[in-house]
Amino acid sequence: MIRSQTWGRRDLFSKERWARLLINTIYHYRGTAYLLHAFVVMPDHIHVLLTPQTSLEKAVQFIKGGFSYRAKKELGSNMEVWQKGFSDHRIRDLADYDGHVVYIDENPVRKRLCERASEFPYSSAHSGFELDPVPQGLKPESAEETGTARLEAAPLQSNALGAKSVEGAPLQSKGPGGVAMPTQFQSNNRKIAS
Repeated sequence: MIRSQTWGRRDLFSKERWARLLINTIYHYRGTAYLLHAFVVMPDHIHVLLTPQTSLEKAVQFIKGGFSYRAKKELGSNMEVWQKGFSDHRIRDLADYDGHVVYIDENPVRKRLCERASEFPYSSAHSGFELDPVPQGLKPESAEETGTARLEAAPLQSNALGAKSVEGAPLQSKGPGGVAMPTQFQSNNRKIAS
């Protein structure tokens, strides 16, 4: 899972055009740079649960750099969008994955932006977003592991929030040039791509 915040913690994504453009950017690179499992676009930061298809740094560069380029081109903005860097958490097992999905989904509720996660339009918890399946190879937490100590993150990775966090992504249809794009919000059921 990755987390990145806006330059100066500005509420850039409280504007619908900005939030939707970021979601479109996230979906533009889905399937080529990373698999998308969960996300939320908060007013001043993002959480994305992804499986990189390249390096994690490159996947984040696609999201942040891709959005900055499009914001300049499509929104006419020359301002700095992102703070440098990002924080990340390596998912250890299925329980950690599930906990981070809940963290991502519930982030807008904790910040009092909505009463239920499914009501927040810029989150994979909202209807209309297609997500990639749970990554294969995540170990289920076994009874033997529950009593043993485990690292929270791999070396040189930070877990700035200290708690489990998860992110997701929207349902999509093919847009111009065959690029998968989010669909309009339709039902209250989260869809998982197979």
